[in-house]
Amino acid sequence: MKKILVCLFLNFAAWQSFSQSFEKSYQTIDAGFAVGKSFSSAFSYTKMFGVGKTNRFKAGYGLRLSSFWAKDIETRTAPASLTSGKSSFAALVSDDIIANIDTLNLKNIQVNALNVSINLQYAISTKLEAGINIDAIGYTFGAKQNGTLISKASKRTFTDGSAISEAKPTPFNLLLVSDSDLGSLNSEIFVRYWLNENVGIRAGLSFMFSEYTSTKKVNVANEQNDRWRYKSLLPLIAISYKF
Repeated sequence: MKKILVCLFLNFAAWQSFSQSFEKSYQTIDAGFAVGKSFSSAFSYTKMFGVGKTNRFKAGYGLRLSSFWAKDIETRTAPASLTSGKSSFAALVSDDIIANIDTLNLKNIQVNALNVSINLQYAISTKLEAGINIDAIGYTFGAKQNGTLISKASKRTFTDGSAISEAKPTPFNLLLVSDSDLGSLNSEIFVRYWLNENVGIRAGLSFMFSEYTSTKKVNVANEQNDRWRYKSLLPLIAISYKF
């Protein structure tokens, strides 16, 4: 019995020693690519800090430049006040108000969003991590283009009576949860395997909001809408360098 207890103690001590071996903090630069019906790239800098005694869990901040390309797609009415009549987390779990939702067809989407990101990670082992991140605030730029209004629930047009309007990427980005968000924001869920002390490979999913603002507005439910959003969920592969 004593031998068993000694073995258990030694194993526990070894595990404790192992659990203490995680880095307290580190920085990474990262290049990621997501491909499907559309394509996106993301280049980021991240600073992570250990939380607790073992440093298995880490939280941090970063700066990310996300670019998104898509052809011949339909962006939809963006404001949560129209899509669900709710805001924040309530909008996340609320049904769409179909009668309020129009689409703006864009032949080519190309947005570039520079955002501050929030990052959370957990070390499964010294080699393997799982994490999530999301953009919080930033700025988007990109080219203007003409869009065609498609009103599926009614015969709505822009306020000048036409169905064509120029549109450009919404410049200001802000995380407010679900359809309450403003602008273009990227988020990821992933696992990362460190090939050595400095180089790691990430794989997961990228979920990106790309938003345009039209020059003309549409009258909807006592509001005037000029914001249009496209949501994409794509498989992600990335390479990380730690220093």
